[in-house]
Amino acid sequence: MTAYAAIDVYDFDSVQQEAQYRGLIEELRCPKCQNQNLAGSDAPIAQDLKQKVYDSVKDGRSDAEIRSYMQERYGDFITYKPPVRPSTWILWFFPPLLLIVLITGWFWQSKRRQLVASGDSGTIVDSTVAALTPAEKAELDRLLSRTNSTDYDITSTEDKK
Repeated sequence: MTAYAAIDVYDFDSVQQEAQYRGLIEELRCPKCQNQNLAGSDAPIAQDLKQKVYDSVKDGRSDAEIRSYMQERYGDFITYKPPVRPSTWILWFFPPLLLIVLITGWFWQSKRRQLVASGDSGTIVDSTVAALTPAEKAELDRLLSRTNSTDYDITSTEDKK
C-alpha cells in the first residue's frame, strides 16, 4: 500500500529567507490544532498559513510585520508568547501571584505550628477546669501501668463491651 504525505516544497531566494520562514512556522500556533505549531500541523488552515508566511517572506517583510499581521487576523492565540496587555494580564500575572500566596500561606502555617508546639502561641489556658477525681486518677494510673506491660491494648474490659 502506498502512503501519501504532504511535503512542503518552497523555493527561496536565499538561505536567510528559508531560515526566517522555518523560524516563523515553528513559532506560530495552528488555530485548529491548539497546541501544535504550523510546522507540525497538516490541517488545511495550517497549510494556508504556511503559504501566507511564505508569501510574506518572499515579499521581504520582517518577522515583526508577519507576526503583527497574524495576530491582527487570528488574535493572540496564534503565538505562544502573548503580549502583555490588559486582556492578557491574567495569563502573565496570575501564576506568579498564586505562587507567592501559596508560599506565604505555607510559611505562615509552619510558623503558626512552631508557635503552638513551643507554647508561645498566645492561647489562654482555661484555669477553671477541675482536677481529676480520685476515681479518674485511679483509672488513669491503671491505664498507664498497663502500657508498660507487653500488652498494649489499653482499653478496659468495660470499654470492649
